[in-house]
Amino acid sequence: MIVYPSESRPNDIYKLMIGSITPRPIALVSSVSEAGIFNLAPYSFFTGVSANPPAIGFSPLITQKDKTRDSRNNIEETKEFGVNIVSENLVDRMNVASSDVPPEVDEFPLSQLTPKRASIISFPLVKESRINMECRLIEIVEESNKLLGGAFIIGEVVCFHIDDEVIDNFKIDPNKLDTVGRMGGSSYTRTRDRFELARPDIKKN
Repeated sequence: MIVYPSESRPNDIYKLMIGSITPRPIALVSSVSEAGIFNLAPYSFFTGVSANPPAIGFSPLITQKDKTRDSRNNIEETKEFGVNIVSENLVDRMNVASSDVPPEVDEFPLSQLTPKRASIISFPLVKESRINMECRLIEIVEESNKLLGGAFIIGEVVCFHIDDEVIDNFKIDPNKLDTVGRMGGSSYTRTRDRFELARPDIKKN
């Protein structure tokens, strides 16, 4: 099967992408509106983009015609956001935070997650998350304003909050962090089945 996106429906291309690009880590993004309303929303189009300076990126897609996501609107206004890593113990509450609710709804009480004071940014992180990242906006790269289009939001991590139980000499213990990944549709995966593979040291002649 060969698929040309220009000849296919966006919904079908979306299904191809989320079924192929797997597993995807999940960023539970916290932000605040200019009116002071807190927002939580999970995004699985999420990755690290730099370590010096540390930077991450995520993409909120347009899921309704001509409507950008609250997270993006808030970040454009405040130039800040938080990324809260999702371990398996947070999955159900993270899923509640994904609900399509009006901008005036605060997802912290909705999802029964606890706000935690940040060190630098001006709004809360998720207390139950074992790793939080406080981010300042670097750039929003506009990809498309069409349905299922969106933007890539890049932020510099200005502070990490890491549970002492999951870290030793800057190395994160994956067993203790116990993250989950997003697959296609409503499917998720655990990260407990792992194997080691050293990078080959190929000497040049």
